[in-house]
Amino acid sequence: MIENNGKSRVLAWCAHAAAILAMVGCATPSAPPRTGEVSFDQAVAGATDDLFNQTQKLPGFLAQVEAKINRRVLVIDPVIDAASGQQTAVSNMVEQRVAERVRAKHAQFDILPFQPASLSRAQYLLTGTFTRVTRGGASNPFQLNLALTELKSGVVVAHASALARDDGLDTNPTPYYRDSPVLVKDKVVDGYVRTSETAVGKLADAAYIERVYTATLINEATNAYNGERYQEALTLYRNALATPAGEQLRVLNGLYLAHWKLGHAGEAEQAFGRIVAFGLANNTLGIKFLFRPGSTDFWTDPKVSGPYALWLRQIARQTAAAKACMKVIGHTSRTGAEDINDRLSQQRAMVIKQRLDAEVPELAGRIQVLGMGFRENLVGTGTDDARDALDRRVEFKIVGC
Repeated sequence: MIENNGKSRVLAWCAHAAAILAMVGCATPSAPPRTGEVSFDQAVAGATDDLFNQTQKLPGFLAQVEAKINRRVLVIDPVIDAASGQQTAVSNMVEQRVAERVRAKHAQFDILPFQPASLSRAQYLLTGTFTRVTRGGASNPFQLNLALTELKSGVVVAHASALARDDGLDTNPTPYYRDSPVLVKDKVVDGYVRTSETAVGKLADAAYIERVYTATLINEATNAYNGERYQEALTLYRNALATPAGEQLRVLNGLYLAHWKLGHAGEAEQAFGRIVAFGLANNTLGIKFLFRPGSTDFWTDPKVSGPYALWLRQIARQTAAAKACMKVIGHTSRTGAEDINDRLSQQRAMVIKQRLDAEVPELAGRIQVLGMGFRENLVGTGTDDARDALDRRVEFKIVGC
């Protein structure tokens, strides 16, 4: 299920997938999702046990596996927040607790690092999302989804979910996502989310599962960035870009971040231009322009707003090169009255339009503005800090001219 499969291998995969689908389809259905909220530890332990206990309901399939190997091998693609696509402190903790539970209670599985060399040995891929559920009441728990996919066939063989209370969980994004200038979601990340929500017996999302090899390279590069090994991260992101599936937002974003940290101003601007071009081509580009609270002035800390001129320059130039018309949509965090935030978000969108018009005057008649207030929050905490920075983004949508 990774890149560069030949025709014969595709046909073999199809036959294998059909067999697995037939066996999984006859298996006892997984338990329905838990509806009550439990503690974080209970949610992770319960969902993990449910997930791996389901594999015992596939005796025919497991007998085939056991005939070939002594143990079953598993890799975990890091858990993310489904709404934002980010890895956070709590999503990392989910992954860690799942791994600990597997080793303690499901020792027939070996867990290998999510690295390129592990894929040739692994039979299973575990994906998961941990996302706040906004219900409008006092309780806004987190939804945990876990899926286990058989790598050779791409069939989801187990799925489990649970609701976890928010007992002060740390939702701060990890350094890569904290520093990212953009909302890092594209069809691959969306495919990861869909795979984590896929029912037993269904195929994992093709946009994601067919790019798992590149995902392992992205993971290594991101770990290097988070560890402040920026030159190593740059090399690894370049390696990921060189793969057939390398043209992904996470890769392009990583190249920009690594160049910026290394002080490569020209290369960073070129990399950001590729991000913008990718976003315009896919009609999805959300930029984290941070403004002072209640103001249309950019955040004054140069560590935050220092690259904004570069970003605006590239957005203007790439839009002009594409001869595109766009809608600039302002967003605010969930703080203050709705009507005030609606006006403020539109005023901020107008500031961005004016800056773009100043960069490339021909854009003046091709840009519309819209304020969404906090109606399309991705995080929704209203904390006005790094945790909900994405809620204060400015989006760019291509529209007809």
